[in-house]
Amino acid sequence: MRFVTLIAALSFSAVASHVLADEVQVAVAANFTAPMKQIAADFEKDTGHKAQLAFGATGKFYAQIKNGAPFAVLLSADDSTPAKLETEGAAVAGTRFTYAIGRLVLWSAKPGFVDEKGEMLKKGEFKYIAIANPKLAPYGAAAVEALTALKVLDSVQPKFVQAENIAQAHQFVATGNAEIGFVALSQVMKDGKIGAGSAWVVPANLHQPIKQDAVILANGKGKPAAEALMKFLQGDKAKAVIKSYGYDL
Repeated sequence: MRFVTLIAALSFSAVASHVLADEVQVAVAANFTAPMKQIAADFEKDTGHKAQLAFGATGKFYAQIKNGAPFAVLLSADDSTPAKLETEGAAVAGTRFTYAIGRLVLWSAKPGFVDEKGEMLKKGEFKYIAIANPKLAPYGAAAVEALTALKVLDSVQPKFVQAENIAQAHQFVATGNAEIGFVALSQVMKDGKIGAGSAWVVPANLHQPIKQDAVILANGKGKPAAEALMKFLQGDKAKAVIKSYGYDL
């Protein structure tokens, strides 16, 4: 009898947990695609909540959120957009924090094509260079800052192949439509190592820090799944994933 009671209690607990589990709509900066997919899987496994992910340019997400898109959480590629949304009342005050600091890399799918110091930018021995739209994508803006600091922007700019976001910039290089491109280190790194091709990690002092902030949006106010995701992002398991993709914390 006691065994039956125990089974019944466990079954009720499982059902209760399932009922309490919820979904959270998350707008995720394109550079954070790979780590967020891994984090979302861990999040669902550990909490029961499911994160429905949409990936894209931060600037476009801002416009969509202002136009009523049903996102509950924003993982931005910068810190200014979440702050702006908070000021405008479209995000919940006090929920914003920096979940990662991004690193910019000049990358080519061809081994040995990009030198370790980025000197090829000065030589200009390439036809096209991919870059995310600097007006919409913080990584694109950082790339322009770096080129300006290196005093090669004027010579390189005519060779730009402009992408909508950092994911598309990576695609342009991966498919050979551009020999080189500025992408996020996270797109070419896994477990602390850069994979195929050749790359130059752009020194952080050549551009403003790419501080990436997360914030609960107005649609997520008071929702347990949104609050649970924010807490999970600040935990050790998520931090380990973030670091493995080359981000600073």
